[in-house]
Amino acid sequence: MNKGGKIAIATVCTIMLGVGGYGAYSITSSLTSSSTTATKTPKPRTVLDQPPSADQAATGAKAFLDAWSSGNLTAAAALTDAPDAAMTALTAFQTNVKPSALTLVPGPAGQPVSTPSPSPSSSVSGAPVSLPANQVALGFKATVEFAGTTNVWNYTGALGLEQMSDGKAAVHWTPTVIHPHLADGESMAVKAVFAPPSSVVDRHGKSLKGFASLDQLLGSFNNAAAGTPGDAGQSVVITDSSGKKPDEKLFAITDPKPGKPLSLTLDAKVQAAAEAALNSAGSGLSGSVVAIEPSTGNILAIANSPATYNRAFLAALAPGSTMKVIDAAALLEAGISPSANMQCPDHTVVSGQTITNDEKGDHLDYTFAQDFAQSCNTAFIQQGMKTLTGSQQADTAKEVFGLGPVWSTGLKIQPPKIPVPTTANQRASDLIGQGTITMSALAMASVSATVQNGTFHQPILVPGSTQLPADRNLSSSTLDALRSMMRQVVTGGTAAGVSGMPSGSGAKTGTAEVGNQAKSNSWFTAFSGNLAVAVEVENGGHGADTAGPVAAKVLQVGN
Repeated sequence: MNKGGKIAIATVCTIMLGVGGYGAYSITSSLTSSSTTATKTPKPRTVLDQPPSADQAATGAKAFLDAWSSGNLTAAAALTDAPDAAMTALTAFQTNVKPSALTLVPGPAGQPVSTPSPSPSSSVSGAPVSLPANQVALGFKATVEFAGTTNVWNYTGALGLEQMSDGKAAVHWTPTVIHPHLADGESMAVKAVFAPPSSVVDRHGKSLKGFASLDQLLGSFNNAAAGTPGDAGQSVVITDSSGKKPDEKLFAITDPKPGKPLSLTLDAKVQAAAEAALNSAGSGLSGSVVAIEPSTGNILAIANSPATYNRAFLAALAPGSTMKVIDAAALLEAGISPSANMQCPDHTVVSGQTITNDEKGDHLDYTFAQDFAQSCNTAFIQQGMKTLTGSQQADTAKEVFGLGPVWSTGLKIQPPKIPVPTTANQRASDLIGQGTITMSALAMASVSATVQNGTFHQPILVPGSTQLPADRNLSSSTLDALRSMMRQVVTGGTAAGVSGMPSGSGAKTGTAEVGNQAKSNSWFTAFSGNLAVAVEVENGGHGADTAGPVAAKVLQVGN
């Protein structure tokens, strides 16, 4: 009857030997009792090239499994070829998973061993394991019980037995000894889990089903409807310590209560307008739209084309001249008045590189405000390199607009990148939103939202989420000047031809040249009332040509 071992919670901390070789003892005393019951440390031994016999493998495996299941972790670790690593892992399993009882039943030496596929059910199976020639494969069945539930976790494990120099077989230690899915850099624990939300609705309680851009995204909120702790269930999970992989659920100890409706910050009316406007930009064009409520940071709409990829949050694209909103803020803070003369020559040369404007010819009488309205590249490069330090663009972006730190929005994002330039050419390109700078529509919508509101509110999708603050605000005089300059873009600048822009709105166009594309990428960021929006359309040409009309249609919904 020597089929395995079992560990169970007892009311007294004593060790008892049961029939058939089963051992039972109190988990709470396992670590202390193991030190007194462990045998003397064996002499150092080495792994031999030849495999153990079937009998040696069976004996070594049973001894290890009996020691582990009885809670004698010191003895179990000593029966492996890496006692220190085994002790650490076995202790972590016992401490973090907290089984009330553990039964481990070995199979015959040499039987086929399988690597299980993920499953929360009572058993798992998979493809045969390939072991080195000096190891004998042996499977075992694990039965794990937990206090407070009748759910029992059964899974099939696998061991590789090696011949040691003392004539005995030892378990070759790998994390898969504990569970076939456990790997280096991963840990196993019990975590609270919540049922998927029964439905996902907008901030007014309207269903968000049927929106093409959201269909692929709403599933990401399956664990976002974390209600009160009493709603949670518990599951055994494998967690990647690097955070690069999602938790793998192995077994449900207790089931969570049914999910409740999850309300997001999105607005179905604005969402519908954003998707329709982006679709009107032209078939076959890739692009994205984000709308934000400046007073709160609530994201009101996300539209993507194609709808199957969240380009609005994950794109890393040169923002073109929409970056001049941040540049203008830095220049205003440096003391450059909107009415100050800031010459706009036809071209400028930086370290042998000639940079021109869309608007040909010299405009040497332009003011700073006119340069912004007409998006004069040469003026921003010359004045920026003269007035601003090399890091001032990046500093302003981070300190005022919150760009740089990773935002927890509720969905995965690609953080904007505004590195400090290392060459004059890079600095010149960065000042006009080219070079090494990358943004998404989410980031640029937040820029306009910050200008409109005066205070950065980190964009979020789940109400009540933590919002990182920016370090500081622009002064009221700087904000007034910047808002006025953005309004001049609409009334007499590069966005003057965009029909449908609401009265009093402010904007900045962007035309980003990327690689060998036939046309530039079209960018547009704007605000009107308590609504800010950013649009980017790949191969869309000038900002006012394609992205501008899309933004105007979205802004109309908020007015």
